Amino acid sequence: MWEGRLRPADLAREHGLSTQAVRKYEQAGILPRAARGPQGYRRYSSAHAQALRTFVALRPGYGRRAAEILRAVNSGSEETAFRLIDQGHAELARDRETLDEVALALSELRPMPDEQPTPPTIGKLAHRLDLHPATLRKWENAGILRPQRDSATGYRHYGPEAVRDAHLAHQLRRGGYLLDQIAAVVARVRDAGGVAPLEEALRTWRSALQQRSRSMLGGSGELARYLELGASVER
Repeated sequence: MWEGRLRPADLAREHGLSTQAVRKYEQAGILPRAARGPQGYRRYSSAHAQALRTFVALRPGYGRRAAEILRAVNSGSEETAFRLIDQGHAELARDRETLDEVALALSELRPMPDEQPTPPTIGKLAHRLDLHPATLRKWENAGILRPQRDSATGYRHYGPEAVRDAHLAHQLRRGGYLLDQIAAVVARVRDAGGVAPLEEALRTWRSALQQRSRSMLGGSGELARYLELGASVER
């Protein structure tokens, strides 16, 4: 596609890669096909160097899509590459919205007392949340709620943690969450030992999303340079 004089080692050195990795990237279509010298050695150009630079920059923000984006560009399908970029940003936006909704739901939870005079039954808790008891049973089957059972009667009783989980599930359900998604959030609360420890996890999650956004911006800048370089070479 493009001729040049750079060796695999020249490309690899910039990113701390092995020459074998560079050759594998070419075989995978992440780099365009290299011209061969008289002795059969690969001859890379500045365009190949930019392709690798672009891939390394895209990967932290776009993950597995980074390779797909480069393959699309190298095969001449810029539209496919742009669609993959759009998908990555849409996924990031969904993750950010999910984080905001979970954080809001947790902030609206009222602290539950360590002890309650009488743990509510399924009927009382359902009435408190303005739900049908069948909904609470459905949440239990989904792993969201873990009520205690009276040894004599078998009736369900909801302790402070179960009441907390029911309130959290109710808020997330109103936000459009599916039951398996709610179960995952509730499990995180349980694993963290409550709401307060989970807040630190949410801050870490938010920081990771911020870094991902920055990585996407940086990767997009390298991709723009690669596209411009390829266009100028082809002309």
